[in-house]
Amino acid sequence: MSHDAVTRQNGGYPEGQDPFAEYDAYVAGASQQQYQGQGSGYPGYPAQDAYAHPGQGQQPYAEYAPYGTATPAAPVAPVAPAPVAPEPSAEEAGEDEPEDAKGGRFATAVTFLLPTVLAFGMIWRGIGDRELWRDEHATWWAATLSFHDLSQLIRSIDVVFTPYYVMMHIWIAVAGDSPTAMRIPGAVAMAASAGLLALLGRRLFTTQVGVTAGLAFAVVPLTTRYGQEIRPYAFAVAAVLLSTLLLARALDRPSFKGWIAYTVSVPLIGWSHLASLAVLAPHLAMVLLKRRAGDRIVGWAYFAACGLGVCFVTPMAISGSGQSGQIAWNNPVLQDLIDFPKNLFGSWAVAVPVMALGVIGLFFAGRWALPLALWIVLPPVATYATAAQLHLFLPRYLLFTAPAWVLLASVAVGRLAGPVVGAKAGSGAAVRRGLGWALAAAAVAGLAFQALPGLRETRHNALGEPDFRGAARIVLDEQRKGDGIAFSGVMSERRAMDYELRDAGMRPRDVLMYRTPQQQASFGATECPHPRSCLVKAKRLWVVSTTLDGQPFSGMPKATQTAVEKTFRVVKTRKLDSLQLVLLERRKGATGDSAEDQDDAARRKVHA
Repeated sequence: MSHDAVTRQNGGYPEGQDPFAEYDAYVAGASQQQYQGQGSGYPGYPAQDAYAHPGQGQQPYAEYAPYGTATPAAPVAPVAPAPVAPEPSAEEAGEDEPEDAKGGRFATAVTFLLPTVLAFGMIWRGIGDRELWRDEHATWWAATLSFHDLSQLIRSIDVVFTPYYVMMHIWIAVAGDSPTAMRIPGAVAMAASAGLLALLGRRLFTTQVGVTAGLAFAVVPLTTRYGQEIRPYAFAVAAVLLSTLLLARALDRPSFKGWIAYTVSVPLIGWSHLASLAVLAPHLAMVLLKRRAGDRIVGWAYFAACGLGVCFVTPMAISGSGQSGQIAWNNPVLQDLIDFPKNLFGSWAVAVPVMALGVIGLFFAGRWALPLALWIVLPPVATYATAAQLHLFLPRYLLFTAPAWVLLASVAVGRLAGPVVGAKAGSGAAVRRGLGWALAAAAVAGLAFQALPGLRETRHNALGEPDFRGAARIVLDEQRKGDGIAFSGVMSERRAMDYELRDAGMRPRDVLMYRTPQQQASFGATECPHPRSCLVKAKRLWVVSTTLDGQPFSGMPKATQTAVEKTFRVVKTRKLDSLQLVLLERRKGATGDSAEDQDDAARRKVHA
């Protein structure tokens, strides 16, 4: 027995100075409450805090200490029992779990494949029927150059499309250069975009919202139109959706591999089209929302990934800034801004319901409302405001904003069947969920019906584009040995006819071509400086004219026009869509200065 205990037992302290009096009163009161079941979830037993661990102000089992053991030197105030959080209900469990993690790989595959297959079927129908237009002819021309000539070309023009041209060069070498073959890569990219949109909608909202968005995107005219385009715009849409999906996954499940995947996706956006990099602003908004929720590392991960990814695009962007003259013609006016929805979606009949539902969907998008709003608003507003300097306000350059509109419209449709965000997203009675899927199917069917006129239009030649295919067919059927061909207008007639006549065993000589495009490191050739001498060996001359004033020779230089009219007479004129094909024969007695006919460029095809 300790000295203090003995002293206390023997009454060694003066009356009124017993330091244990207060402690005895506390123990007596606490014990009475504990044995009455107060503060405990189990009647008749001490509260949990009565057995606090040492170091928290009490010794274990202090009130039950045997006689003579050491006791605290100072009284300790009672500690209130800590509240115990209730167990989450089965409905609330998994509130933060991504939607795509709930159904497994099979559900993910189905979500991706349904819209992808539908979109590819829509794009594949008539994929080779529509003629190539000017920009597609430019793709064919650049992609069929040798790598040496392509390197010379991009030094002066279109350096921003270098990755696309290289990819198409490899593809054409394998699959050929028919319209169908050249359109397959874009068709695959655009079809995959529908599936990627479905996966993105599933991750951000619910499976129903994602599938509805993917199927709706598959039937809108823009998907078919640009899925059949031999240009990089379909790849830009796919790259933006892939990058956004990878970022959403990295935010939900942070990992080194996840952020590496996002880093790799950023250059794909810039390589497909520089204007698509505007989507990095919505990406930043997504990151800031995650950081606001308490993740302090996500900001550093994003800036590291984004900064590294942009580094691969920066050299190309700097080089392209000096080639802006290629699109300097694009100076939009207010009417272009007004017509932007129609030109983006392919028709007002599609643009109006999609955008109206998209605005409604913003109110039910929860935390994703701000990123999606930036996605649909910032790129067109920024490019229109800077159109005088950057010339980037074109619907096809901003095609990557359309999926966000479709996703928001699907959110509005999905909200009618129940919540699309939060712990209860997509939950509810089976009957209600079934009605929700039926509503989604009806919405897609209604949109497809609205899109029918626009879909028919996409399968016709682009509005205002000349019928070069028809002109080539006439020339091949009626040509004779010794015929020449010349061009009048500003619609890249030489390049278009060279494509349409590419497989001909015999074709008219381009008598006015003085220096080839390869020699010029450009898309265009140099016309003969002495046209009379260049025309001397042609017995007949085919003139392909796209002039708007109806005068077939007005699109030629004045000296060339004079030489043609003095040397030849018109025999026959064929009028096709936005094109005149004129056949001329040499006048009797007309001669030229053959001494000046020294250059051999006219004897070669555009592709030497």
